[in-house]
Amino acid sequence: MSHPAPRPSAPAAPPPTPPVPLAGLLARTDLGLRQLAGPREGIAIHWVHTSEMADPVPYLLGGEMLLTAGVHLAAGSGAEGLERLKGAERPAGAEEAEGPGEAEGADTGSPASPAGPCSGPDPASGVSAPDASAPGVAAPAVSTPALDAYLDGYVARTVAAGAAALGFGIAPVHDAVPPALVAACDRHGLPLVEVPAATPFAAVETAVWQAVTAARHRELTRLSEAQRALAAAAARPDPGPSVLRALARHAHGWAALLAPDGTEHGSAGPRPAPSCRSAAARLARVVGAGGPSSATDTLAGTHLTAYALTGRGPGHEALALVVAADPGNPPARTIAGAAAVLLSLITGPATGSAPADPGHSAALVQLLLGARPADTAPFLGHPRWTVVHARRRRDSTESPATPAATALAAALGTHLVAPYPDPAPPVPDTAPDLAPDVRTGPDSGQGTLRALLPADRDVTARPGWTLGVSEPVPVAELPAADRHAASALRRALARRVPLVRHRAPGPHGVTSLVAPGEARRHAQALLTPLSTSPPLLTTLHNWLSLHGSWDRTATALGIHRNTVRQRITRISALLDTDLDDPDVRMELWFALRTLDRGTSPA
Repeated sequence: MSHPAPRPSAPAAPPPTPPVPLAGLLARTDLGLRQLAGPREGIAIHWVHTSEMADPVPYLLGGEMLLTAGVHLAAGSGAEGLERLKGAERPAGAEEAEGPGEAEGADTGSPASPAGPCSGPDPASGVSAPDASAPGVAAPAVSTPALDAYLDGYVARTVAAGAAALGFGIAPVHDAVPPALVAACDRHGLPLVEVPAATPFAAVETAVWQAVTAARHRELTRLSEAQRALAAAAARPDPGPSVLRALARHAHGWAALLAPDGTEHGSAGPRPAPSCRSAAARLARVVGAGGPSSATDTLAGTHLTAYALTGRGPGHEALALVVAADPGNPPARTIAGAAAVLLSLITGPATGSAPADPGHSAALVQLLLGARPADTAPFLGHPRWTVVHARRRRDSTESPATPAATALAAALGTHLVAPYPDPAPPVPDTAPDLAPDVRTGPDSGQGTLRALLPADRDVTARPGWTLGVSEPVPVAELPAADRHAASALRRALARRVPLVRHRAPGPHGVTSLVAPGEARRHAQALLTPLSTSPPLLTTLHNWLSLHGSWDRTATALGIHRNTVRQRITRISALLDTDLDDPDVRMELWFALRTLDRGTSPA
């Protein structure tokens, strides 16, 4: 019987659960597991899956221990072959035996004594006895070409799917692990574990999840301690070297600040081999010369990650944080990402890639002491600023370990980046181009981000990002520019374009024909029925700006299109007007834009 060729496995994302060493499960005496075949060192389990299907590959994610009782072997050898297999796994003459010993075994359902299966071959079967020294091969089994081919294909497909190990349960179908399965697992390098009859599969699953939970707790404790240490290091008189030392200590590796030419500006931790340092310099050159804001490489058992720390633009290049750690050390990447944020703030002003930091510090102090934003303008070094709102897209080439704020700061060349304070509603499936962490709703690290850039800094489309850009404005008008950038981002998301700029009407527009005070009073009176419902105002603004498109408005707002229809119907009723009338739409748009321009900073 032929079997399908192993399916090529697509590159799988790292399992989200901490690894559990297979050796730890084998060491648990309460489970009684025994490894019969396959490699025995460095095997990690991430979860458990039970399947009796002849082809479990479509249901495997990679990294799991696949548990089976062998029911599916009938698909490989046929029903008759399976009966022969089961009969051969019983002790020779067991059905004919009589007396207390046989009756006792039949009553209790316990497996036969070890001497029975290995006492010799059944003369009628014509099959020689297997090697009694092979662990776990407790009974001679009929080996047919069809069964051998089936088991070989089954194991090959399981390996191609990324399974970490195979667990074979003894009873109720089989009294021993088929020798052909042991040979196939050895041949394909798949760890094979015998699960005794007294151990239910649920006990194995429970043991794995207990170990995963304990490992996750250890990881979270380690991350918490590392974050506290990094924060404390950043507050010391020498923050840069202190953060590097804390990072190397908690990431259990080497950390260095490198220029694009490979010049080292500080390092901590055990220095890796020269080949790793050369690879680190290459990564620093990649992220520091206009490439992605992060890059990774693995060689000689070391995982390298580089983060661009400071802005890029004409006349300057980015420093890079490079971390070398063990590949099996996922928390190190998270810790390095947190350190990259701190080092971006620490090193950014020193590189000259951003406006003068003493002025920024003075402006912050003024704001904290109650000054109005307009009063801080003299401290900022630039009279006009551009506001950018950004969302990371699914096709981003940035490493998932890179915090979004760090990636955006490096992409735009500014360290003035912050998350949007009010979480927006989740983005629905109508926005497939957004990264998964963004589509589930923005948070402090992965949602909508806001950035400030001097007006003379050109903002262009960036790979992996969707941007909404305001017009350059004085400091006093930044709140309005912030709203304009948010509106531009919503339009960019709805149109699925990488960048949309807000354009203010020219001096000869219709709005210039009406005095600002009168226009504002008219707008307030017209929109009074909606004044107590910001979601309705926002929906109307987006719906009008997108020419009444239900789908694009839903995408921009992150709601279902039926919700948009319900809101527009409600707005029409509250305003007692016909929103299909183009004159009505024009008047409402005029009112919304008037209120938008006229809102003063708080």
